[in-house]
Amino acid sequence: MQASLVKYNTPILISTTTGGKGKKDKKKQDAQPAMTQTEDILNSILPPREWTAEDQLWVQYVSSTPATRADVINLQEDLDKWLQQRQARETGICPIREELYSQCFDELIRQVTIICAERGLLLLRVRDEIRMTICAYQSLYESSIAFGMRKALQAEQRRNQHQKKMKDLHVANNKLRQDVEELEMKIAQIERQEAERREAEEKKHREEVEMLRKMNAARKEQLESLLSAPKK
Repeated sequence: MQASLVKYNTPILISTTTGGKGKKDKKKQDAQPAMTQTEDILNSILPPREWTAEDQLWVQYVSSTPATRADVINLQEDLDKWLQQRQARETGICPIREELYSQCFDELIRQVTIICAERGLLLLRVRDEIRMTICAYQSLYESSIAFGMRKALQAEQRRNQHQKKMKDLHVANNKLRQDVEELEMKIAQIERQEAERREAEEKKHREEVEMLRKMNAARKEQLESLLSAPKK
């Protein structure tokens, strides 16, 4: 059985598993000592521990012996020693530290209950309220962690979607740039071909005009020569 900061009496053998069920229950009832009112209250606050070892059922009741000043000092020393031995964290959430301080508080409740049962029951209410508050905070913490994880996953998903969209846009942008460059090359080629064609047509037109001028001049000279010839 695991050691505890709560002070218990010597374990009591209740029964073995070799006998029948009825015989086992009879032995268990016979082994239970007579309880006083204080012990009944202690057992309701801190239930007895039961375990089985080598086919034997053992029970261990919480001690009803009043605590002395030395017991309180030893409790504090044991708490510090166990915190160090079990390597409990000094800050933050630590199940080991929570367990040891809970055992220490239960032991203090035991010591107070022996002196004044009403005060012990009131401390029991305080302990249960603290535990419910801690459970509420734990639930809130776990839900906030889950909410944060969901938000982180959603943000990661959106980031991946944005990165994919950006990548697609970069690819589309590069494709459009290539199309623009190809169209600009085609426009330059068409303009060059058009300029060459226009230049060729202008050259041909000039040659035709020159040829017509020469033909016109030749005919003019011929006509003038005919007009200037003497009449017979």
